[in-house]
Amino acid sequence: MDRLDLAHAMIVKTIGNRLYLAPLQKERIHKMLDIGTGTGIWAVEMGDIFQNAEVTGNDLSPIQPEWVPPNVKFEVDDVESDWVASRKYDFIMCRYMAASIADWPKLVKNIYDHLNPGGFAEFQEMDTEFYSDDSTYTTAHATWAWNQAFANACRSMGRDPSPAAKIEGMVKEVGFNGVYARQFKCPIGPWPRDPYYKDLGMMNLAITLEGLEAFTLKLFCDILGRSRVEVEVELAAVRKELKQGGIHLLFDMFVVYGQKPGYVH
Repeated sequence: MDRLDLAHAMIVKTIGNRLYLAPLQKERIHKMLDIGTGTGIWAVEMGDIFQNAEVTGNDLSPIQPEWVPPNVKFEVDDVESDWVASRKYDFIMCRYMAASIADWPKLVKNIYDHLNPGGFAEFQEMDTEFYSDDSTYTTAHATWAWNQAFANACRSMGRDPSPAAKIEGMVKEVGFNGVYARQFKCPIGPWPRDPYYKDLGMMNLAITLEGLEAFTLKLFCDILGRSRVEVEVELAAVRKELKQGGIHLLFDMFVVYGQKPGYVH
């Protein structure tokens, strides 16, 4: 399974086997936008559920499938460039964009401006800073050094590595009504005893191990000025720690949704 598809499955499982938490009414959803659609899997699944809605997925990379439901389409577009003023939606989803956005308040404002009155926006974002609740994860770990360096590299590029906890405030500030926010703890690795969290932890471990080089190599070499060999040695140490499983790693995920005012019942 593609790493992005596995990340999709992980998010769905984390929030209770749901694609979204906003209280959508099918008859009011005619146009939907999926920001940073990746492989397009969320858009396709939503298109199957909301068969009378037009679902658009956008992304910088054209990696979406060609065979999709007739009500689903994909566009290659940069969500941080100017939006088409006339396009309005009834539901906009933004998820898994943590280190990809330079200006989060601007993005939230664009989302608000391009919703119809009464439309909903939902954000599903992870905080990329790892932690543990039981002191099994310390500053002595290679994983800690890697995680801090990743955050520093993102900041050097003008990207917030952990915007998730701040989104609720931005959503309220821009004018959304009925703002709902929920925080989820997500394990990395099969260390939890509870079968649900153990399964979730296995998914997150697979996502992290598979994506480690993709997340890191270009960032650490280009932004932090490290050599490829140096980075590969660091990643080998991180992989070893993650596979050994002695660290009870966690990260936080946040789901925030709000409704644009103005819908007349």
